[in-house]
Amino acid sequence: MIHKTVIVDPSAIIADDVSIGPYTIIGANVEIGSGCQIESHVVIKGPTKIGKNNHIYQFSSVGEVPQDKKYAGEPTLLEIGDNNLIRESVTINRGTAQGGGITKIGSNNWIMAYVHIAHDCIIGNENIFANNTTLAGHVIIDDFVILGGFSLVSQFTHIGSYAFSAMGSVISRNVPPYILVSGHMAKPVGINTEGLRRNDFTVHQIKSIKQAYKLTYRLSLKIGEASLAIQELEGFNSELSLYTTFLDQQEGGIIR
Repeated sequence: MIHKTVIVDPSAIIADDVSIGPYTIIGANVEIGSGCQIESHVVIKGPTKIGKNNHIYQFSSVGEVPQDKKYAGEPTLLEIGDNNLIRESVTINRGTAQGGGITKIGSNNWIMAYVHIAHDCIIGNENIFANNTTLAGHVIIDDFVILGGFSLVSQFTHIGSYAFSAMGSVISRNVPPYILVSGHMAKPVGINTEGLRRNDFTVHQIKSIKQAYKLTYRLSLKIGEASLAIQELEGFNSELSLYTTFLDQQEGGIIR
């Protein structure tokens, strides 16, 4: 059901079963997939493509132009996958031409109130961003990441899968998979053991990840040296491959 006070641009494509609350504005070149629920006083501007079964709460701003002085009106894109929960007053900006032209959010993410996701961010799946988390431009978040309330992530930062930030963390360097960080500025304080357990990692897998953490952070090895040492661990398997691949791809270094 679309409330009678909703303003919808004629170019918008909205699935028949989408629910839209009072005083919401749907702009030009917006697509909203089946099963979505848009609450009152939401503004969605395009080009924006929203998948299926997303729930966007009141006062959110989705698909607004990027907060970047280089932006000159190019038709950049915001793309959102399926089954995302986007709570009150969340702001999500479209991409810039210089950053690839797209801000992209995957599926099954839980994005709490007052979160800001800036231009050109690439967000994976199954992530949780607690209240007031702020992502600057060009941030990459992989899968199953949890960012505690009021976490701040600097531009061009990459956070690997299953990482965790404590409340109020200020993250200015890349965070490898599985790592728990805390502080201002954020420092590594161990691995996300509880998160791994909740995602059905075995005792053996968690033990291997702890070994990888020690090689990276306790022996003063360079990143390349740590990666090689981890690859030589007995029983090297997929969870360590995810970790070493991340290390090998980092040009700007990792959080230390």
